[in-house]
Amino acid sequence: MSESPILLTPGPLTTAPGTRQAMLRDWGSRDPAFIALTAELRQRLLAVAGGEESHVAVPLQGSGTFIVEAAIATLVGPGDKLLVLVNGAYGERMVAIAQRMSRAVEAIRWPEERAVEPERVAEALRADRSITHVALVHCETTTGILNPVPEIAAVVAGEGRAFLLDAMSSFGALELDLRTTPATAVLASSNKCLEGVPGLGFALIQPAALERAAGNSPSLSFDLHAQWKGFEKDGQWRFTPPVQVVAALVEALRGLEAEGGPQARRRRYQENFDTLLAGMRRLGFELFLDEAVQAPIIATFRMPPDGRLVFRDFYDALADRGFLIYPGKLTQAESFRIGCIGALDRRDFERLLEAIESTLATSQAASSGPGFGSDLLVRPLSLESRA
Repeated sequence: MSESPILLTPGPLTTAPGTRQAMLRDWGSRDPAFIALTAELRQRLLAVAGGEESHVAVPLQGSGTFIVEAAIATLVGPGDKLLVLVNGAYGERMVAIAQRMSRAVEAIRWPEERAVEPERVAEALRADRSITHVALVHCETTTGILNPVPEIAAVVAGEGRAFLLDAMSSFGALELDLRTTPATAVLASSNKCLEGVPGLGFALIQPAALERAAGNSPSLSFDLHAQWKGFEKDGQWRFTPPVQVVAALVEALRGLEAEGGPQARRRRYQENFDTLLAGMRRLGFELFLDEAVQAPIIATFRMPPDGRLVFRDFYDALADRGFLIYPGKLTQAESFRIGCIGALDRRDFERLLEAIESTLATSQAASSGPGFGSDLLVRPLSLESRA
């Protein structure tokens, strides 16, 4: 096993050596060199989504959930009403955030294997004129499902409402062009398709929406209007920034540009996914989603129906071989997830498949019964034991 395992998760994920190298320098947070680095960060984030002329980039210390909470707290005012389109755990999290913030919120829900339907969204907005904001997760990493953002954005804009897009697991790889897709705010983080390290979230927001949001946030540190005004005033962060994380993300964004931008990155991720899916099917595993709605970000596989494969032991066996996967997050079926993103390519997934095949062969050889499993793998441990 190598010193660093291969991370097959939706983030944190495997990063390039140059990205890690960028964290070795210390930065003064008020120094002109770091102020210039922050300015480059903000410019590059806008360029990824074509938002240079329409949006501003507002980074914030913390995880992706931090920036989602900050955006809801800032952009959805006390007199507003949020509609969340839910088909997974991260949509449900937005509902919970809005409730905690004492914001009026409703949800339309779809099964975990079904994409959000623009027609139902249009009907809901026409039926309830009090809804001011609509929120959607672009790629739900509960399953890996891809929601139809351009169609939903067009519906929301056509009904004159604000659109908040959680692009946490899609930004930098899946298509998103703010010149053609109307969105009030796009929310993402450093440690997913941008292939940076954890510790920084960011929002691309229309300036007019930020101006209207002055004073909305009940939080001092999560106030994105105040954060934006601070950057516009002197280029500095209001509170101590994660300087090494910023440096790593700028280096990762330079790497994204060198790779050929989001289209090139999606092609690499798609090749990773295609390699993984073909191999897993050969080994007898079933993909949870229909391929028509599957994003090449993370794949959810059903646990074998005979019940003999236990996630924790399967996880441990792969970890011993240098690969870290993710437990399932479905409410309706036992599953596990394998991420296709990060500084990885097809060859890494070929090695993973060899490790899975070796794990299953070793298990079967040690078992007195047919099929998946072994004396090791049939212990009655919970699927969520490593969640």
